[in-house]
Amino acid sequence: MNRLKTVLVTGGAGYVGAVLVPKLLDKGYRVKVLDLYIYGEDVLDSVKDNSNLEQIKGDIRNQELLKNALCDCDAVIHLACISNDPTFELNPVLSRSINYDAFEPLVRISKKKGVRRFIYASTCSVYGVSDAESITEDHPLVPITDYNKYKGLCEPILLKYQSSDFATVVIRPATVCGYSPRQRFDLTVNILTNHAFNTNRITVFGGKQTRPNIHIEDITDLYCELLELPCEQIAGKIYNAGYQNCSIAELAELVRDVIVKESSEHKAAEIVTVPSNDPRSYRISSEKIRKELNFVPKRTIEDAVGDLIEGFRTGKLKNSMSGRRYYNIKTMKEINLK
Repeated sequence: MNRLKTVLVTGGAGYVGAVLVPKLLDKGYRVKVLDLYIYGEDVLDSVKDNSNLEQIKGDIRNQELLKNALCDCDAVIHLACISNDPTFELNPVLSRSINYDAFEPLVRISKKKGVRRFIYASTCSVYGVSDAESITEDHPLVPITDYNKYKGLCEPILLKYQSSDFATVVIRPATVCGYSPRQRFDLTVNILTNHAFNTNRITVFGGKQTRPNIHIEDITDLYCELLELPCEQIAGKIYNAGYQNCSIAELAELVRDVIVKESSEHKAAEIVTVPSNDPRSYRISSEKIRKELNFVPKRTIEDAVGDLIEGFRTGKLKNSMSGRRYYNIKTMKEINLK
């Protein structure tokens, strides 16, 4: 098969996209980014002058825009969505229209336009609550929120379009952590690090819930790798991607310990545990992706915490406790997207 040359990244100016897009450019791909840029027009400034980058400000619900954007594209990496449960619930009708209703038209138009590979970023939270020792990809999906439900419902839609000339693959990433030019501080490890470093106090909601995590550099490496692998190796497949399964309480202690080790001016943060109404808890297995694709992360949660500490020290993460752009729900409330 001829090498894929042009990639459309939906949501390419988001938390993961802002790390992924420069990597794709470094690898020689022509990259089109389709995004609303609601978290800042400057997210991709480091690569904005790259002649292989085309930035398209627009909405994935606009099918005419999709038809134009997908011209000459060989691959799609679909990251765009209303992300996390609280932000989804802020406007469920809007969120469904973006996360679910717009999905099949995107897939259908992609195939019609000659796209040969479609990579979908689903989520491990489709598993909901499970006390299974290690959840594999064939575990029943029992989502407990609409965000999780619609993420999961998109998977079979994509797979039904699978064909010899349209390779589809679903990735169920763990919670992503670490530094990005479009930083988020509403993800577990990032939240805990932000509070521990800047207030010397960590509030743990619940604590016993177990969640898998993956470093942002590793998940973006995986998306790059999925463009390089032979079609027959990934076509029609679903993969978990997340290796460190830790309870929230364990994560808090890990974050506290790394900060004390990396930052001598910091004393051990106080950890306060309060009740939580979020019961999501699951331990995922990533054996399938290791065995079939030989994918094993190179970084750890500890590395992610260290990267965030560096961001605080160097002034890259100013006003991290209150800055609107770091928090999806704050931004969505302010812009009132329809």
